[in-house]
Amino acid sequence: MPTPRQFAIVTGASTGIGLELARCCAQAGFDLLIAADENAIETAASELRGLGGQVDAVLTDLSTIEGVDRLCAATQGRPVDALLANAGVGLGRAFLDQDFNAIRRVIDTNITGTVYLLHRIGNEMRQRDFGRILITGSIAGFTPGSFQAVYNASKAFLDSLSFALREELRDTHITVTCLMPGATETEFFRRADMMDTSVGTAKKDDAAEVARAGFDAMMKGEGDIVTGLKNKLQSAIASITPAGLLAKQHRKMAEPGTAKR
Repeated sequence: MPTPRQFAIVTGASTGIGLELARCCAQAGFDLLIAADENAIETAASELRGLGGQVDAVLTDLSTIEGVDRLCAATQGRPVDALLANAGVGLGRAFLDQDFNAIRRVIDTNITGTVYLLHRIGNEMRQRDFGRILITGSIAGFTPGSFQAVYNASKAFLDSLSFALREELRDTHITVTCLMPGATETEFFRRADMMDTSVGTAKKDDAAEVARAGFDAMMKGEGDIVTGLKNKLQSAIASITPAGLLAKQHRKMAEPGTAKR
């Protein structure tokens, strides 16, 4: 009998790093369940089916409990071998100038929805004592994010959660990997209204390369991966730099009007 194909869930898979993570899974022989809150998820599914294997797509709002439940129901009880929790949104500009509903969406998507999904699928993995979890954090989690305050705080939460969860599962056959990229060439900065900032207009890392590094680290069972030499240096420096100075430096990158002409 042929070996059954493994099954992976990838969230935020309509574009950017999420789509590239899904592509890595498909190329490695995983069947896929991909999810996002935009119609482009169907286009992504059509593209990924060309790589072979089964690809199902769920259009759902992962910032809500109901949306995560809808995604989990779409597994139809199939055991999940890999969960790539990548869904996330950004938000630029000064905290007090931001619309609170937009702030709430960052928190609900990046933290609440992700935590709930990890809790649901993680418990299913624990029952089988097998699984791989990849959480897309960010090197932004190392820095107080002036003019990106809630987003950076949400990534600090995810970075921390991933390390804690990995330790708790140390004596199991479940691995937890945290992918911590820097600024990456995706729709992120346009959607976060940051195209008038230095970081929004600067040269960024390639999404496919970031995803490949994260996927390979997950498959090896590594605990974390910071992609790119520049980002590795930045994260190392951040660990020994006072928080106040980091916040001041971040302002130069993310404050509106700092885009280089």
